[in-house]
Amino acid sequence: MSQAVLDAVRDLLPTFRERADETERLRVVPDASIKELEDTGFFRLLQPRRFDGYEADPMTFYTAVRDIASACGSTGWVSSVVGVHPWQVALFSDEAQQAVWGADTSTRLSSSYAPTGKATQVDGGYRLSGRWSFSSGCDHCSWVLLGALVFTDEGQVVDFKTFMVPRASYTIHDVWHTVGLRGTGSNDVVVDDVFVPEAFTLSMGETGRCHGPGQEQNTSDLYKLPFHSVFTSTITTPIVGMARGAYDEHVAMQKKRVRASYIGEKASLDPFAAVRVARASSDIDAAWALLMGNLREEMALVAKGETIPLGLRLRVRRDQVIGTQRCIDAIDTLFEASGGRALAEGSYLQRAWRDAHAGRVHAANDPERALQMYGAHEFGHQVDPGMY
Repeated sequence: MSQAVLDAVRDLLPTFRERADETERLRVVPDASIKELEDTGFFRLLQPRRFDGYEADPMTFYTAVRDIASACGSTGWVSSVVGVHPWQVALFSDEAQQAVWGADTSTRLSSSYAPTGKATQVDGGYRLSGRWSFSSGCDHCSWVLLGALVFTDEGQVVDFKTFMVPRASYTIHDVWHTVGLRGTGSNDVVVDDVFVPEAFTLSMGETGRCHGPGQEQNTSDLYKLPFHSVFTSTITTPIVGMARGAYDEHVAMQKKRVRASYIGEKASLDPFAAVRVARASSDIDAAWALLMGNLREEMALVAKGETIPLGLRLRVRRDQVIGTQRCIDAIDTLFEASGGRALAEGSYLQRAWRDAHAGRVHAANDPERALQMYGAHEFGHQVDPGMY
Protein backbone atom coordinates (compact mmCIF):
# COMPACT_ATOMS: atom_id res chain seq x y z
CA MET A 1 0.00 0.00 0.00
CA SER A 2 2.84 2.40 0.78
CA GLN A 3 4.20 2.18 -2.75
CA ALA A 4 0.72 2.83 -4.12
CA VAL A 5 0.56 6.02 -2.05
CA LEU A 6 3.97 7.13 -3.35
CA ASP A 7 2.96 6.44 -6.93
CA ALA A 8 -0.29 8.37 -6.51
CA VAL A 9 1.53 11.31 -4.90
CA ARG A 10 4.02 11.43 -7.78
CA ASP A 11 1.16 11.55 -10.26
CA LEU A 12 0.03 14.77 -8.57
CA LEU A 13 3.37 16.60 -8.80
CA PRO A 14 2.72 18.34 -12.16
CA THR A 15 -0.57 19.65 -10.75
CA PHE A 16 1.08 20.96 -7.59
CA ARG A 17 3.74 22.65 -9.70
CA GLU A 18 1.09 24.34 -11.82
CA ARG A 19 -0.74 25.50 -8.69
CA ALA A 20 2.32 26.92 -6.95
CA ASP A 21 1.59 30.53 -7.93
CA GLU A 22 -2.05 30.16 -6.90
CA THR A 23 -0.92 28.70 -3.58
CA GLU A 24 1.18 31.78 -2.91
CA ARG A 25 -1.62 34.15 -3.90
CA LEU A 26 -4.10 32.39 -1.64
CA ARG A 27 -1.53 32.23 1.21
CA VAL A 28 -2.86 28.74 1.90
CA VAL A 29 -2.65 25.39 0.12
CA PRO A 30 -5.74 25.11 -2.11
CA ASP A 31 -8.51 22.85 -0.87
CA ALA A 32 -8.21 20.84 -4.09
CA SER A 33 -4.59 19.95 -3.31
CA ILE A 34 -5.45 18.81 0.21
CA LYS A 35 -8.34 16.72 -1.13
CA GLU A 36 -6.12 15.13 -3.77
CA LEU A 37 -3.51 14.25 -1.17
CA GLU A 38 -6.20 12.84 1.08
CA ASP A 39 -7.44 10.65 -1.76
CA THR A 40 -3.95 9.16 -2.22
CA GLY A 41 -3.90 8.05 1.43
CA PHE A 42 -0.94 10.30 2.20
CA PHE A 43 -2.36 11.66 5.47
CA ARG A 44 -2.89 8.08 6.70
CA LEU A 45 0.71 6.94 6.27
CA LEU A 46 1.62 7.45 9.96
CA GLN A 47 -1.89 6.83 11.31
CA PRO A 48 -2.69 3.68 13.35
CA ARG A 49 -4.25 0.79 11.46
CA ARG A 50 -7.13 0.60 13.91
CA PHE A 51 -8.19 4.01 12.59
CA ASP A 52 -7.82 3.10 8.90
CA GLY A 53 -4.18 4.15 8.80
CA TYR A 54 -1.22 2.39 7.22
CA GLU A 55 1.40 2.51 10.02
CA ALA A 56 3.91 2.87 7.18
CA ASP A 57 7.66 2.90 7.37
CA PRO A 58 8.51 6.54 8.21
CA MET A 59 10.90 6.65 5.26
CA THR A 60 7.89 6.24 2.97
CA PHE A 61 6.28 9.28 4.55
CA TYR A 62 9.42 11.39 4.23
CA THR A 63 9.96 10.31 0.63
CA ALA A 64 6.44 11.46 -0.23
CA VAL A 65 7.03 14.79 1.51
CA ARG A 66 10.32 15.31 -0.31
CA ASP A 67 8.63 14.68 -3.65
CA ILE A 68 5.72 17.02 -2.93
CA ALA A 69 8.09 19.82 -1.88
CA SER A 70 10.08 19.36 -5.09
CA ALA A 71 6.96 20.55 -6.93
CA CYS A 72 5.70 23.20 -4.46
CA GLY A 73 7.52 24.15 -1.27
CA SER A 74 4.44 25.39 0.57
CA THR A 75 2.42 22.28 -0.28
CA GLY A 76 5.33 20.10 0.81
CA TRP A 77 5.69 21.97 4.09
CA VAL A 78 2.01 21.72 4.99
CA SER A 79 1.88 18.08 3.91
CA SER A 80 4.81 17.31 6.18
CA VAL A 81 3.69 19.05 9.36
CA VAL A 82 0.03 18.05 9.06
CA GLY A 83 0.89 14.55 7.91
CA VAL A 84 3.16 13.84 10.88
CA HIS A 85 0.56 14.63 13.55
CA PRO A 86 -1.19 11.23 13.41
CA TRP A 87 2.09 9.81 14.71
CA GLN A 88 1.82 11.89 17.91
CA VAL A 89 -1.92 11.44 18.29
CA ALA A 90 -1.20 7.72 18.41
CA LEU A 91 0.76 8.36 21.64
CA PHE A 92 -2.16 10.07 23.41
CA SER A 93 -4.66 8.22 25.56
CA ASP A 94 -7.21 6.05 23.80
CA GLU A 95 -9.92 8.50 24.86
CA ALA A 96 -8.17 11.30 22.98
CA GLN A 97 -7.58 9.12 19.91
CA GLN A 98 -11.25 8.15 19.83
CA ALA A 99 -12.26 11.82 20.09
CA VAL A 100 -10.16 12.67 17.03
CA TRP A 101 -10.78 9.63 14.80
CA GLY A 102 -13.70 7.73 16.30
CA ALA A 103 -16.30 9.37 14.08
CA ASP A 104 -14.09 10.36 11.14
CA THR A 105 -10.74 8.75 10.46
CA SER A 106 -9.85 11.49 7.95
CA THR A 107 -9.68 14.14 10.70
CA ARG A 108 -6.54 16.31 10.47
CA LEU A 109 -4.65 18.34 13.08
CA SER A 110 -2.31 21.33 12.94
CA SER A 111 0.10 22.36 15.68
CA SER A 112 2.21 25.00 17.38
CA TYR A 113 4.54 23.51 19.97
CA ALA A 114 6.38 26.53 21.32
CA PRO A 115 5.18 26.93 24.93
CA THR A 116 3.71 30.39 24.44
CA GLY A 117 0.50 29.46 26.28
CA LYS A 118 -0.20 28.94 29.96
CA ALA A 119 -1.98 26.00 31.55
CA THR A 120 -3.15 25.89 35.16
CA GLN A 121 -3.97 22.67 36.96
CA VAL A 122 -7.63 22.22 37.92
CA ASP A 123 -9.75 19.24 38.90
CA GLY A 124 -9.66 16.70 36.07
CA GLY A 125 -7.40 18.67 33.76
CA TYR A 126 -6.20 22.18 32.94
CA ARG A 127 -7.38 25.67 32.06
CA LEU A 128 -5.50 26.71 28.92
CA SER A 129 -5.00 30.19 27.50
CA GLY A 130 -2.60 31.78 25.06
CA ARG A 131 -1.68 32.73 21.53
CA TRP A 132 0.39 30.45 19.34
CA SER A 133 2.03 31.40 16.04
CA PHE A 134 3.01 29.48 12.91
CA SER A 135 0.27 26.82 12.89
CA SER A 136 0.86 25.68 9.31
CA GLY A 137 -2.16 24.29 7.50
CA CYS A 138 -4.52 25.17 10.35
CA ASP A 139 -7.33 26.13 7.96
CA HIS A 140 -7.49 22.52 6.78
CA CYS A 141 -7.67 21.03 10.28
CA SER A 142 -10.33 20.54 12.94
CA TRP A 143 -8.01 20.00 15.94
CA VAL A 144 -4.76 21.60 17.06
CA LEU A 145 -1.82 20.42 19.17
CA LEU A 146 -0.47 23.22 21.37
CA GLY A 147 2.56 23.42 23.61
CA ALA A 148 2.24 25.08 27.02
CA LEU A 149 3.92 25.23 30.39
CA VAL A 150 1.86 23.93 33.29
CA PHE A 151 1.69 26.18 36.35
CA THR A 152 0.51 25.56 39.89
CA ASP A 153 -1.68 28.10 41.69
CA GLU A 154 1.53 29.43 43.23
CA GLY A 155 2.99 30.12 39.79
CA GLN A 156 5.49 27.26 39.79
CA VAL A 157 6.18 25.49 36.48
CA VAL A 158 5.68 21.75 36.89
CA ASP A 159 5.51 20.41 33.34
CA PHE A 160 5.70 21.15 29.61
CA LYS A 161 2.82 19.49 27.79
CA THR A 162 1.12 19.16 24.44
CA PHE A 163 -2.59 20.00 24.63
CA MET A 164 -5.08 18.62 22.11
CA VAL A 165 -7.83 21.17 21.45
CA PRO A 166 -10.90 20.88 19.14
CA ARG A 167 -11.74 23.53 16.55
CA ALA A 168 -14.70 24.88 18.53
CA SER A 169 -12.35 25.91 21.34
CA TYR A 170 -9.88 28.10 19.43
CA THR A 171 -9.88 30.89 16.88
CA ILE A 172 -7.57 31.38 13.92
CA HIS A 173 -6.14 34.84 13.28
CA ASP A 174 -5.06 35.51 9.69
CA VAL A 175 -1.61 37.07 10.08
CA TRP A 176 0.45 35.15 7.50
CA HIS A 177 2.06 37.73 5.19
CA THR A 178 5.60 36.59 4.43
CA VAL A 179 8.32 36.50 1.78
CA GLY A 180 8.69 32.73 1.90
CA LEU A 181 6.44 29.72 2.47
CA ARG A 182 3.64 32.11 1.60
CA GLY A 183 1.18 29.33 0.83
CA THR A 184 1.41 27.52 4.16
CA GLY A 185 -1.30 29.52 5.93
CA SER A 186 0.79 29.43 9.10
CA ASN A 187 -1.58 31.62 11.07
CA ASP A 188 -1.99 32.30 14.79
CA VAL A 189 -4.19 30.18 17.05
CA VAL A 190 -5.80 31.78 20.11
CA VAL A 191 -7.29 29.93 23.09
CA ASP A 192 -9.13 31.83 25.81
CA ASP A 193 -9.48 29.99 29.13
CA VAL A 194 -10.52 26.58 27.77
CA PHE A 195 -10.76 23.42 29.87
CA VAL A 196 -8.61 20.56 28.55
CA PRO A 197 -9.12 17.15 30.20
CA GLU A 198 -6.03 15.33 31.47
CA ALA A 199 -6.58 12.60 28.86
CA PHE A 200 -6.12 15.16 26.09
CA THR A 201 -2.60 16.12 27.19
CA LEU A 202 0.81 14.54 26.73
CA SER A 203 3.94 15.42 28.70
CA MET A 204 6.97 16.31 26.62
CA GLY A 205 9.06 14.61 29.28
CA GLU A 206 7.21 11.38 28.59
CA THR A 207 7.57 11.64 24.83
CA GLY A 208 11.23 12.47 25.36
CA ARG A 209 11.59 9.02 26.91
CA CYS A 210 9.78 7.49 23.89
CA HIS A 211 6.71 6.74 25.99
CA GLY A 212 3.03 7.53 25.66
CA PRO A 213 -0.21 5.96 26.92
CA GLY A 214 -1.33 5.30 23.36
CA GLN A 215 1.39 2.67 22.97
CA GLU A 216 -0.92 0.29 24.82
CA GLN A 217 -3.25 0.24 21.80
CA ASN A 218 -0.75 1.12 19.06
CA THR A 219 2.06 -1.40 19.46
CA SER A 220 3.84 -0.82 16.13
CA ASP A 221 7.56 -0.07 16.28
CA LEU A 222 6.71 3.16 14.44
CA TYR A 223 5.38 4.67 17.67
CA LYS A 224 8.53 3.90 19.67
CA LEU A 225 10.75 6.38 17.86
CA PRO A 226 11.97 9.56 19.62
CA PHE A 227 9.64 12.53 19.20
CA HIS A 228 12.44 14.89 18.24
CA SER A 229 13.84 12.50 15.62
CA VAL A 230 10.45 12.30 13.92
CA PHE A 231 9.42 15.93 14.17
CA THR A 232 12.69 17.65 13.29
CA SER A 233 13.06 15.38 10.25
CA THR A 234 9.58 16.59 9.32
CA ILE A 235 10.98 20.13 9.09
CA THR A 236 14.15 19.33 7.15
CA THR A 237 12.60 16.97 4.60
CA PRO A 238 10.59 19.66 2.74
CA ILE A 239 13.78 21.72 2.42
CA VAL A 240 15.53 18.71 0.89
CA GLY A 241 12.64 18.52 -1.55
CA MET A 242 12.92 22.22 -2.38
CA ALA A 243 16.63 21.73 -3.08
CA ARG A 244 15.90 18.80 -5.40
CA GLY A 245 13.31 20.82 -7.26
CA ALA A 246 15.71 23.76 -7.55
CA TYR A 247 18.45 21.45 -8.81
CA ASP A 248 16.23 19.94 -11.49
CA GLU A 249 15.10 23.34 -12.73
CA HIS A 250 18.65 24.75 -12.70
CA VAL A 251 20.01 21.85 -14.78
CA ALA A 252 17.14 22.12 -17.25
CA MET A 253 17.67 25.88 -17.58
CA GLN A 254 21.41 25.61 -18.07
CA LYS A 255 21.04 23.04 -20.84
CA LYS A 256 19.11 25.64 -22.84
CA ARG A 257 20.85 28.81 -21.66
CA VAL A 258 23.20 30.78 -23.88
CA ARG A 259 25.38 33.30 -22.03
CA ALA A 260 25.39 36.60 -23.92
CA SER A 261 28.36 37.94 -21.95
CA TYR A 262 30.53 35.09 -23.23
CA ILE A 263 29.85 35.52 -26.95
CA GLY A 264 26.99 33.06 -27.15
CA GLU A 265 28.65 30.27 -25.18
CA LYS A 266 26.34 27.53 -23.97
CA ALA A 267 26.12 27.67 -20.19
CA SER A 268 26.34 23.88 -20.00
CA LEU A 269 29.87 24.07 -21.49
CA ASP A 270 31.15 26.28 -18.67
CA PRO A 271 33.44 24.04 -16.55
CA PHE A 272 32.69 26.10 -13.45
CA ALA A 273 28.97 25.53 -13.96
CA ALA A 274 29.62 21.80 -14.00
CA VAL A 275 31.57 22.04 -10.74
CA ARG A 276 28.75 23.98 -9.07
CA VAL A 277 26.22 21.36 -10.13
CA ALA A 278 28.43 18.58 -8.77
CA ARG A 279 28.86 20.28 -5.39
CA ALA A 280 25.17 21.14 -5.06
CA SER A 281 24.02 17.64 -5.93
CA SER A 282 26.47 16.14 -3.43
CA ASP A 283 25.17 18.38 -0.64
CA ILE A 284 21.56 17.46 -1.42
CA ASP A 285 22.32 13.75 -1.63
CA ALA A 286 24.34 13.84 1.59
CA ALA A 287 21.56 15.59 3.49
CA TRP A 288 19.01 13.00 2.40
CA ALA A 289 21.24 9.98 2.88
CA LEU A 290 22.18 10.92 6.44
CA LEU A 291 18.64 11.87 7.38
CA MET A 292 17.19 8.57 6.19
CA GLY A 293 20.16 6.46 7.29
CA ASN A 294 19.89 7.64 10.87
CA LEU A 295 16.16 6.95 10.99
CA ARG A 296 16.67 3.48 9.55
CA GLU A 297 19.22 2.81 12.28
CA GLU A 298 16.74 3.91 14.94
CA MET A 299 14.01 1.72 13.43
CA ALA A 300 16.37 -1.29 13.35
CA LEU A 301 17.12 -0.89 17.06
CA VAL A 302 13.43 -0.60 17.92
CA ALA A 303 12.67 -3.71 15.87
CA LYS A 304 15.19 -5.63 17.99
CA GLY A 305 13.62 -4.32 21.20
CA GLU A 306 16.69 -2.26 22.03
CA THR A 307 16.82 1.24 23.47
CA ILE A 308 17.92 3.96 21.06
CA PRO A 309 21.11 5.38 22.59
CA LEU A 310 21.34 9.07 23.30
CA GLY A 311 24.36 9.36 21.01
CA LEU A 312 22.28 8.26 18.03
CA ARG A 313 19.43 10.57 18.92
CA LEU A 314 21.88 13.46 19.07
CA ARG A 315 23.40 12.36 15.77
CA VAL A 316 19.94 12.53 14.20
CA ARG A 317 19.69 16.15 15.30
CA ARG A 318 23.28 16.91 14.22
CA ASP A 319 22.69 15.64 10.70
CA GLN A 320 19.20 17.13 10.52
CA VAL A 321 20.33 20.72 11.15
CA ILE A 322 23.43 20.36 8.99
CA GLY A 323 21.28 18.75 6.30
CA THR A 324 19.05 21.81 6.25
CA GLN A 325 22.08 24.06 5.85
CA ARG A 326 23.55 21.87 3.12
CA CYS A 327 20.35 22.13 1.11
CA ILE A 328 20.10 25.88 1.54
CA ASP A 329 23.74 26.26 0.50
CA ALA A 330 22.97 24.16 -2.58
CA ILE A 331 19.96 26.31 -3.45
CA ASP A 332 22.00 29.48 -2.98
CA THR A 333 24.71 28.16 -5.30
CA LEU A 334 22.21 27.16 -7.97
CA PHE A 335 20.21 30.36 -7.73
CA GLU A 336 23.29 32.56 -8.01
CA ALA A 337 24.50 30.64 -11.08
CA SER A 338 21.18 30.55 -12.93
CA GLY A 339 21.17 33.98 -14.51
CA GLY A 340 18.46 36.61 -14.66
CA ARG A 341 15.69 34.27 -15.78
CA ALA A 342 15.69 32.68 -12.33
CA LEU A 343 14.32 35.96 -10.98
CA ALA A 344 11.09 35.69 -12.95
CA GLU A 345 7.86 35.21 -11.07
CA GLY A 346 6.66 31.68 -11.56
CA SER A 347 10.13 30.14 -11.67
CA TYR A 348 10.66 27.34 -9.18
CA LEU A 349 14.18 28.55 -8.34
CA GLN A 350 13.24 31.93 -6.91
CA ARG A 351 10.38 30.37 -4.96
CA ALA A 352 12.60 27.59 -3.60
CA TRP A 353 15.18 30.19 -2.57
CA ARG A 354 12.54 32.14 -0.61
CA ASP A 355 10.81 29.06 0.81
CA ALA A 356 14.00 27.35 1.96
CA HIS A 357 15.26 30.44 3.75
CA ALA A 358 11.86 30.84 5.38
CA GLY A 359 12.00 27.22 6.54
CA ARG A 360 15.49 27.76 7.91
CA VAL A 361 14.20 30.08 10.64
CA HIS A 362 12.08 27.31 12.18
CA ALA A 363 13.34 26.48 15.66
CA ALA A 364 14.08 22.88 14.63
CA ASN A 365 16.68 24.21 12.18
CA ASP A 366 18.63 26.23 14.76
CA PRO A 367 22.03 24.54 14.40
CA GLU A 368 24.01 25.85 17.34
CA ARG A 369 22.04 24.20 20.14
CA ALA A 370 21.79 20.83 18.39
CA LEU A 371 25.48 20.82 17.52
CA GLN A 372 26.50 21.97 21.00
CA MET A 373 24.51 19.13 22.55
CA TYR A 374 26.15 16.60 20.25
CA GLY A 375 29.62 17.90 21.04
CA ALA A 376 28.95 18.07 24.77
CA HIS A 377 27.84 14.44 24.75
CA GLU A 378 30.96 13.44 22.83
CA PHE A 379 33.05 15.13 25.51
CA GLY A 380 31.27 13.12 28.20
CA HIS A 381 29.05 15.87 29.58
CA GLN A 382 25.47 15.23 30.69
CA VAL A 383 22.75 16.01 28.16
CA ASP A 384 19.01 16.06 28.87
CA PRO A 385 17.50 13.23 26.76
CA GLY A 386 14.04 14.75 27.11
CA MET A 387 14.95 17.37 24.54
CA TYR A 388 16.24 14.92 21.95
